This record gives sequence, C-alpha cells and structure tokens, in this order.
Amino acid sequence: MRKTTKSQGEKIVKDIRRAARKHYSSEEKIRIVFDGLRLEDSKAELCRREGMSEGIYYK
Repeated sequence: MRKTTKSQGEKIVKDIRRAARKHYSSEEKIRIVFDGLRLEDSKAELCRREGMSEGIYYK
C-alpha cells in the first residue's frame, strides 16, 4: 500500500483550526468555574455563553 501525504490544503486548514482555539487566562478560568458553582444558570447555558463544550468545563 502507498502512504498518502497530507496535501497543502489540509495542512492550512489544520493550522487555521489550531490558531482559532480560544485560550483562557487563569482569571477567566476561575471566573467561569465560580459562575458554574453559583448555579444561577445551568452548566450547559454557561458553556454556550462562554463558547466552550461541557467537556472542557469539567476538565
């Protein structure tokens, strides 16, 4: 079998997705967790508002 190499387009798309990820500062992480502990909104609503998945919240 022949190995296929990634095309230049696939590499560009992967780089764009990697750069588009949101990086949270320590202060933002603490604020988000405290908002979740207050129980004013559901965890799902909090995650939608912050633009993150629930899995990332629980991590």
